[in-house]
Amino acid sequence: MIVTLAGGVGAARFLEGLIRVIPQNRVTIIGNVGDDTEFYGLHVSPDLDIVTYTLAGLVDPKKGWGFRGDTFHCQRILQTYGYRTWFNIGDRDLATHLYRTDQLRCRKKLSTVTQDIVSALGLNVTLLPSTDDPLQTYVYTKSRRMHFQEYMVKLQTKPKIARVFFKGAEKAKPTTKVIQSLTNAEGIIISPSNPIVSIGAILAVKGIRSALRKTRPEP
Repeated sequence: MIVTLAGGVGAARFLEGLIRVIPQNRVTIIGNVGDDTEFYGLHVSPDLDIVTYTLAGLVDPKKGWGFRGDTFHCQRILQTYGYRTWFNIGDRDLATHLYRTDQLRCRKKLSTVTQDIVSALGLNVTLLPSTDDPLQTYVYTKSRRMHFQEYMVKLQTKPKIARVFFKGAEKAKPTTKVIQSLTNAEGIIISPSNPIVSIGAILAVKGIRSALRKTRPEP
């Protein structure tokens, strides 16, 4: 089993090549959930979705996120109602978030729902959130603290960052499958992702860093 640590667009494009040479059922992806947040009452997992859509051949190739050829009718109506829709969610993409949120409210774990989405879109890879517990990446500027999505999408990375904070990291734990995948891996790849807010958010989950240190993949 080949295990990869993955963020969003960069990792997804790398993984797109990886599954051309490694059978999907031999690839386990540990995904970043630090970017997860709530929009319009829905649980959005940007990096998990980018990886899923890309590997399923559904992603918008120009943007690197969302569904290819998606429409934004829902967003336009929300704007009519006065919403500031700075985080674009397409109509097909919206269905994923509706499904995820509904399943989470039925007390399913994020890892279970994620794999259900992966399978429904025709993939045979294993995609594991780094944790099922709440974990969100925040950045501090000189004036205030904000969620990473606000900094990256709404403010277009313009403010100068003083530091990065992983909210919930002190309590978040990796799932048993995450630790088992690292322990039993034949090889571990750190995908081309932001080392601080993507890979760093994964390593912030207690137990993952130590599991990596203990892993001794076969040469």
